[in-house]
Order: sequence, then C-alpha cells, then structure tokens
Amino acid sequence: MANTYQKPKFAKLDRANFFPTLKKRIDGYFKDNNIAKQGNFEMFLKTIILLTLYSVPYVLILTNLFSTWAVIGLLSIIGFAKAGIGMAIMHDANHGAYSNKSWVNNLFGGTLYLIGGSPTMWKIQHNVLHHTYTNVLHVDEDIETKFIVRLSPYAPLKPIHKHQYWYAFLLYGLMTFSFLIKDFIKVFRYKREQGGSAKYNTRKELFTILGSKVVYLFLALVVPFLMLDVSFGWIFLGFLFVHYITGMILSIVFQLAHLVEITNHHTATEESQDWENTWAIHQLETTADFARKNCFLNWYLGGLNYQVEHHLFPNICHVHYSKISDIVKETANEYGITYNEYPTFMGAFASHVRVLKWLGKTEMVNA
Repeated sequence: MANTYQKPKFAKLDRANFFPTLKKRIDGYFKDNNIAKQGNFEMFLKTIILLTLYSVPYVLILTNLFSTWAVIGLLSIIGFAKAGIGMAIMHDANHGAYSNKSWVNNLFGGTLYLIGGSPTMWKIQHNVLHHTYTNVLHVDEDIETKFIVRLSPYAPLKPIHKHQYWYAFLLYGLMTFSFLIKDFIKVFRYKREQGGSAKYNTRKELFTILGSKVVYLFLALVVPFLMLDVSFGWIFLGFLFVHYITGMILSIVFQLAHLVEITNHHTATEESQDWENTWAIHQLETTADFARKNCFLNWYLGGLNYQVEHHLFPNICHVHYSKISDIVKETANEYGITYNEYPTFMGAFASHVRVLKWLGKTEMVNA
C-alpha cells in the first residue's frame, strides 16, 4: 500500500443492530450446546491426516524405490497436502481459532513454514489488511494487480488484460513462490507503513524469515539431492511442481470467495473516507460462500468455502462453520442484507471466469 492512500473509516452505527444481534445468536449457539469456539477432535484428526499426507510421501520419495510416475504421484500428494495445511491448519491457528491456548496456535501457525511463508508477515497481510479492508484496492494486498493479472476494476487497465480470463490460471500456480521473496520486502515495508500492526523486532524477524527459508529449501532441495540418484535439475523441477499445485489450489479457493460477480469492489483514495457501511456489512458485501453442502470441500478447504462466516467470526474454528452458517444467513435475510453464495464449486468457478473477463475490459475511476 502506498503511503499516499488513506485507509477508509467504517460507520460505527450498525444497520438496525444487525451484527450485535448476530453475535448474540452465535454466542448463544455455542453456550446452549456447550461447545467451545476453538478446534475439537475433528480438527486434531484433520491436522494429523494432512501432516501425514505431507511427510510420508516425502520420506517415501527419499527411499529411491519408486518409479518416475510413482514419484510424480507422491509429489502431487505433497502439493495437495501443503495447500490443505495452509487452508485447514495454519489459517485457523494464525487467527487464534485452532485452540484457546496461544502456544498451540503459535505451534500450528508455524506450519506456514512448511509452505515457505512467514506467519508474522501473513498475519499482517491477511488478518489486518485483508480481513479489515476486504476488496479495497491499495489496502487489501490480495487484490493488487499480480504481474499481468488485474484483480480490481479500480486498478489500471491494460490491453493485455482482455486475455487474462485464460492466462490468469497459468499464473495462479506461482502464488506460493512469492513467499520466498516477498517476506523479506514486507518485513521492512510493514514496519514503515503499518505502525502499531507491525509488532515485531525487524532484525529478529528478518533472521527468523531467513533461517526458516534456509531450512525449508535445505529439506526441499538439498536433502533430496544428497539422497536421490537424479540430477539437481530434476529435483528442482519436482520442487516447482509441488509449489505449482499448492499455489493453484490456494489461489483458486481465494478467488472464488472474493472475485465473483456477486461481491463488491472499492478503492482507497488519497483523501480520508467515511463509509456508510459498518465493517460487518462490508464483509457481507465483499465476500461469498460456495458449495456449502459439499462434504469433501468442507473438510479440505478449512472452511474457506464458508468465507462469509469466516470473515465475520475469524476467531471461531472452521469446523463449526457448517453449523453456524444457517444462523448467519437467516439473520442477514431478516435484516434485508444479501447473503452471497453459490450452491456449487463450478458455479462459483464459472462466475470467477466471467469476472476475469469483465476486469479485462472494465475500468472504474471512483469508489
């Protein structure tokens, strides 16, 4: 975010007391059913399964006993597991929703290191900027133009963008590669731009980022090079393959929650802005659920297909979203607020493709 842009100020008065009413009902659900808002045995079991899917194929590959096609299959499982760890373990933990114990959240929040990222930098970009200013260009970094992929109608429009509805998916897979570089830039930029949100010692965090990436690359590249009877080129190609699978899954899941036809877009300006919407209503207008009845996606995506519920209650573990989503939807309808959702994954996916086409030809200049 450039220093010239001002973060918008949300209205303090809720529309007919919508969010206080919703929060009271959600709190009542957990109290009446004697359920903790954090993770449970289901969450613990999911953690074991995903970490096993990540580590066991890695060990099996190092045995040097498998054919090329078998190794490709094992690498695919690792990429699949890495994305699952990011969505269903790391995400909850770094929101403080995995457990009511901070050390447990910090431990499992550190699984982001297994993907190559920094939990501290992620918390600022995601928890602070994205969750507060969702779909607001120049503040929500997730919708900044990525190379030649335009993700906001307020971003500059270029001729090449008219083709992005097909080439964007080729670039989505590169998402997690950026962790290996951008964290070093963010450690200085966030300290300069985010003020109180950047609660870390720059030098200490820089060494933590450097050390974690050295260990990550050592395990991903050096150890296989020392143990396998293949050239480093093939090992590096396998490394790229795994990251590409992980990045593709994570990118598409995020896009289906925010960059679809039923969500709104905004932009920050150089002048201070007072918006008529409260933060909660802004979340409803810029976020969408999809495939809420799909059992596999509910398990694997870590509740990211329940993005409305997650944005309103990020401190609640995702294993509870399927139960509280009806409360959120009913309350929104009661107050005349649109609850954005697509019944199926493919419906949301098709909508995202149409949005990419729209963004490739539409330019807006005012918020």
